Amino acid sequence: MAAVERILLALQNEGAGGESLLASIRIAVMPIVKVFTMCALGLLMASKYVDILHASGRKLLNGLVFTLLLPCLIFSQLGQAVTLQKMLDWWFIPMNVVLGSAAGSLIGFIVATIIRPPYPFFKFTIVQIGIGNIGNVPLVLLAALCRDPSNPFGDSEKCTKDGTAYISFGQWVGAIILYTYVFNMLAPPPEGTFDIDDESLPLKSTPIGDTTPEQIPLLTREEGVCTTSQNTSKKWEIKGLLAYLYEKLKLKQILQPPIIASFLAMVLGAIPFFKKLIFTPDAPLFFFTDSCMILGEAMIPCILLALGGNLIDGPGSSRLGFRTTAAIIFARLLLVPPVGIGIVMLADKFGFLPPDDKMFRFVLLLQNSMPTSVLAGAVANLRGCGRDAAAVLFWVHIFAIISMAGWIILFLYILF
Repeated sequence: MAAVERILLALQNEGAGGESLLASIRIAVMPIVKVFTMCALGLLMASKYVDILHASGRKLLNGLVFTLLLPCLIFSQLGQAVTLQKMLDWWFIPMNVVLGSAAGSLIGFIVATIIRPPYPFFKFTIVQIGIGNIGNVPLVLLAALCRDPSNPFGDSEKCTKDGTAYISFGQWVGAIILYTYVFNMLAPPPEGTFDIDDESLPLKSTPIGDTTPEQIPLLTREEGVCTTSQNTSKKWEIKGLLAYLYEKLKLKQILQPPIIASFLAMVLGAIPFFKKLIFTPDAPLFFFTDSCMILGEAMIPCILLALGGNLIDGPGSSRLGFRTTAAIIFARLLLVPPVGIGIVMLADKFGFLPPDDKMFRFVLLLQNSMPTSVLAGAVANLRGCGRDAAAVLFWVHIFAIISMAGWIILFLYILF
């Protein structure tokens, strides 16, 4: 009874942070409702009743978001907000991504050891639990939250600008993790394929590992040139070494448009001359930044329409089974976030975070409470287990609608 009385009093009276419990719930739930509504419209557009958002159209829309709209949003928002001093102050954002991924992977290893997923999905389970979405979903949630005039962070424009800059600043390290750690963790088993039950596949055509160019010996090209001269041979050796490093380090996968936009924004925004030339409102080249801002505003509705349209195919057929899928959902949405809260609170206690910046702390907390990364699903598709990753992403995002609302309420309670 005493607990009920406290809740009723909280609903009637203003809390210490100036927001009632009911207002806090509203602030936390409304962004989720907006996201769900836009996804539902995308689902309707892809349904047989409307049928204008076909699979090919969704693929093109995803490509447009990834190669143009998202980089434009990152470049314009991060470039305007960043300075050299702020980059030094924000050092814990990429560190939080690394620590969160490491802690999540450790939890994933423990869960996979307990539930014993079907072979060969042990490492797959670890990745699906450990790697969260630190880019698209937080940007969408933050934009919906800041758009509300009653948001606890104050001015809507400053809220959006700061939050987008913080999230964008952590994306580059997230991409490196995806295309190095995740790429190697999702390597096919010794049989050469995840479809090990398919007897129609000839064993002799299934090499160990993937068939990327890194498996092709580089010496064949060099040996043919060695007969010309020693200088030419050295040139080919250097060229071959650079080509080997380029493939081995997966630089082509790492240097994606959003990452390039993040690096350009950080470099140009940190140098005062270029910042005044490009990013300030009276700059000679501000028309370019303004154009990027206009294009960037289209990113959120486009990606949500595409995400909703992708749900038309349902969860698909997965070989993981109910037990493994349920364990991934439970661990990713309920076990990983408390560890992330502990990381952020310890960092705050030791003075690693900028003082009195609640948005900074909110973004750090948000990074550790997101569902499984959509880009991790894209990497899984490259490695031959995309069907199973799609099923996991479907169910994780369905249940994340509930879990994210609960975690946002808790975060606002902690901060305010």
